[in-house]
Amino acid sequence: MGGYYTDKLSAERLRRCYEIAPSRVNQYLDAEVEHVLEKINPGDTVLELGCGYGRVLSRLVHKAGLVIGIDTALDSLLLGREMLEGVSNYRLFRMDAVKLGFRDRIFNRVVCIQNGISAFHVNHCDLMRESIRVTKPGGIVFFSSYSDKFWKYRLEWFQMKSDAGLLGEFDREKTHDGVIVCKDGFTATTIQPEQFLSLTEEFDVETKIVEVDESSIFCEITPSSD
Repeated sequence: MGGYYTDKLSAERLRRCYEIAPSRVNQYLDAEVEHVLEKINPGDTVLELGCGYGRVLSRLVHKAGLVIGIDTALDSLLLGREMLEGVSNYRLFRMDAVKLGFRDRIFNRVVCIQNGISAFHVNHCDLMRESIRVTKPGGIVFFSSYSDKFWKYRLEWFQMKSDAGLLGEFDREKTHDGVIVCKDGFTATTIQPEQFLSLTEEFDVETKIVEVDESSIFCEITPSSD
């Protein structure tokens, strides 16, 4: 269950990344959550993949009936439990997103936003397959990645995180074309719209690509009702 976000960038260090985010990044983060909230119905059962310390989940619980968050970083989950004190309609589990311990077709919405598909460093097809498996027919799976239009703001934010010691030193030679690389092993990629479409081709789903806020690309997947 190891990985950069489990071993080096979890709990308080992860929270600090968002605390130092500049205003344009905060606008992007908020726009993504608002986009998802618009498509959650009261009473929905929602699964968030890579929930961290509950930053997004803490907003989803106000719209959904039940929100389940999974992550591989135990200390992030423990911090999330502290932050969500007093909230009753959520559950947190330490779990691998490509080996979900849930039955088929039980969630109305599955959420993996803010470039989580890159952060997991898993096989993208396996991740999508599991996400689709646990989603009800007619439900929606949300994946998102960065828009090319957001590159300079993304680069600025990651430089700030590196300067704050939250990430390793930037490798400027290898950081380009939507890929960020640090000398301590951290990497963050970007999934293009055509890649999203290619990834969903093998599944019996309807796929919709949406740009939000000129900062992110959403891939919204609806499993067939057959």
